[in-house]
Amino acid sequence: MRKRITVFGFIAIFSVIAIYAQSVFVSKNPLTDSDNPETDQDSLKNKIKDGDIIFHTSLSDQSKVIQLATGSKYSHCALIFKDGKEYVVFEAAQIVKRVPLNEWIARGQNSKYVVKRLKNADQILTPITLAKMKAIGKSFDGKSYDLTFEWNDNEMYCSELIWKIYQRTTGLEIGKLQRLGTFDISSHTVQNKIKERYGNHVPLDELVISPAAIFNSDLLTTVATNED
Repeated sequence: MRKRITVFGFIAIFSVIAIYAQSVFVSKNPLTDSDNPETDQDSLKNKIKDGDIIFHTSLSDQSKVIQLATGSKYSHCALIFKDGKEYVVFEAAQIVKRVPLNEWIARGQNSKYVVKRLKNADQILTPITLAKMKAIGKSFDGKSYDLTFEWNDNEMYCSELIWKIYQRTTGLEIGKLQRLGTFDISSHTVQNKIKERYGNHVPLDELVISPAAIFNSDLLTTVATNED
């Protein structure tokens, strides 16, 4: 009788521990944390659409330079496309490529992001237009990242990729083009990077489109974010 009680007691204790452990896991699992719903990938997927633009603060070496030069914390951006049942991010990083949405988000500072969309996307981003966008994007696949931000199609940087895909399929210019010399190059951090990239021949008249210019475009509206 005493042995049976001991067994039952052990089972009861084990059950309590298991229930407690499960509750701790759920409370700390960001995908089920009701206080922070934007970290839930399923929730995000219900808010985004083909052709949306996603922004974050990159952890790359040049991220701080871009932030200082543009006055914005957003140093990287990419297009969101639906691939079958899943969403992927089309970006220009080391090369132009597609990456899973959750992987791209995880690469940003603290996994924070902002997603923006054309204000009249339902009228402009028709299935035919989206197909054209993806086709143009495919023509850029594998191109190297453009470290000197030149306004040609030989290489691509992140905001250039987005701007050109939108302009060539919709005629819309998402963000205002600037000359390289109009950015804030007063800090030593920016000046050192410019010296590294260009030497003594800085193309100050080169056309550039920055992540900040796209982010601040009046043509866009925010549809999802997990920023505080």
